[in-house]
Amino acid sequence: MDMPGWLLMTLVVLAILVIVIAIVTTTATLMFNQKAMKQVNQLFSDCPKSNSEIIRKKDLAGLPLPVQKWLERSHIIGKEKITSVRLKQKGLMRTKEGGPWMRAQAVQYFRADEPGFVWQADVKMAPLLHLSGLDNYQEGQGNMSIKVLSLLPVVNAKGPEMDFSTLLRYLAEMPWFPTAALNSYIKWEPINDTSARATMSYRGVSASGVFAFSEQGDPISFTAKRYKEINGKYVLSDWGGVNKEFKEFNGIRIPSKSDIIWIEKTGNFNWYQCEISDIEYNKPELY
Repeated sequence: MDMPGWLLMTLVVLAILVIVIAIVTTTATLMFNQKAMKQVNQLFSDCPKSNSEIIRKKDLAGLPLPVQKWLERSHIIGKEKITSVRLKQKGLMRTKEGGPWMRAQAVQYFRADEPGFVWQADVKMAPLLHLSGLDNYQEGQGNMSIKVLSLLPVVNAKGPEMDFSTLLRYLAEMPWFPTAALNSYIKWEPINDTSARATMSYRGVSASGVFAFSEQGDPISFTAKRYKEINGKYVLSDWGGVNKEFKEFNGIRIPSKSDIIWIEKTGNFNWYQCEISDIEYNKPELY
């Protein structure tokens, strides 16, 4: 029996639609990736590939004792000072309390001598459906972009609140490249034997948070006030991270598994479980 003409036409139209959608999403992904690559190239444009400065024990003098203990435990003494970082992450992410966990992969690039970072993530929402995320902090300005299928904008945030929040994120993630704790844009204040306050100031913006350390010296948590969008408005809210596991990469001990949380009256909203799968220092290049 011959296929009815209307059915044949429907199948042809559907096939064309599938091809068009595939072309559009592939093109959008390429453009999104090119934007991220451009930002990374800007970040590393004048970054030295090596650093002759070696960290010495006397460089830690004057820091709060728990910070000194952490840096010694990180094995940075005798190591080259870190000016650039590139790393790979994998983990689980969700957008709301009680929401489904989605698998995520990300690459991130840091500049330590002049603070900045680029974070590019791919989050699997469902089969054939994904979110593309791009966070950028350079020259003291922050921007966050999230798109469905790298095409449909969901978030495009920038302005003073993002400048503050991305600076704070940089400070929170600094234990991945611990020699940055010695840089002049970070000031330390002692609190007690196992915690210290860090204040980061750059390009006219300052933010601070509290690092808590284990008795052995590992940085086990970070807490601070960060802007959160609530009903279309930015509100300073309690935010932070908990480091669950530690691992040595390239001779330096860093947090390898962390939970990122919003601290709310009803309890902690754990929205990102992150694991570092690879990290390299002083290699200012794209993966």
